[in-house]
Amino acid sequence: MTTTQDVNLRELAERAGRDLEDAPALDILRWAADTFGKKFCVTSSMEDAVVAHLASRVAPGVDVVFLDTGYHFEETIGTRDAVEAVMNVNVITLTPRRTVAEQDAEYGPKLHDRDPDLCCALRKVKPLEEGLTAYDAWATGLRRDESPTRAGTPVVGWDEKRRKVKISPIARWTQDDVDAYVAEHGVLTNPLLMDGYTSVGCAPCTRRVAEGEDVRAGRWAGRGKTECGLHG
Repeated sequence: MTTTQDVNLRELAERAGRDLEDAPALDILRWAADTFGKKFCVTSSMEDAVVAHLASRVAPGVDVVFLDTGYHFEETIGTRDAVEAVMNVNVITLTPRRTVAEQDAEYGPKLHDRDPDLCCALRKVKPLEEGLTAYDAWATGLRRDESPTRAGTPVVGWDEKRRKVKISPIARWTQDDVDAYVAEHGVLTNPLLMDGYTSVGCAPCTRRVAEGEDVRAGRWAGRGKTECGLHG
């Protein structure tokens, strides 16, 4: 059921998306922090800590939500731990209701191979929906240049599924912009990015990318799947 709050938030998001389209990422995040306060968080896959770092500059101690699916590379968990140790943020780790062993017992081993959409729903989508209940707005690191499915990403938009304001402060950035920011500020990045991976997800469903391949070609390789369901 759509509530008055939903309508107000949606209108707020749509207006901000227009007003902030050409704004710097810091200004977009400053707007989010000023507007939502503690009802605002950043989500991070710990591929890099760029958005978390940006948010910490305008909202020190901001909540950074990380999904520990139970299938992450050791390097990803290490990046999360390093971000928690050195950045002025509050890392919150979400976990699925079932451990990997419990999921294997209920659905059979390697569900990710047989039904990756269901595996993502159980280990990513549902935990995030539950973890975001305390917030009215969340920030992501989505960029328009990453894939055709992300080309229309607004800098501020309305997440109809979760009834939240969704902020993508670096939507207009390119990979060169990201690299320049990382270099300028010494931002933590996942070591796998230096080892042939251009997009880092769960270990069973992520591979290195060959030269000339799409940046997300290493995710669910050989399948028509390009998104886990967190972003549409």
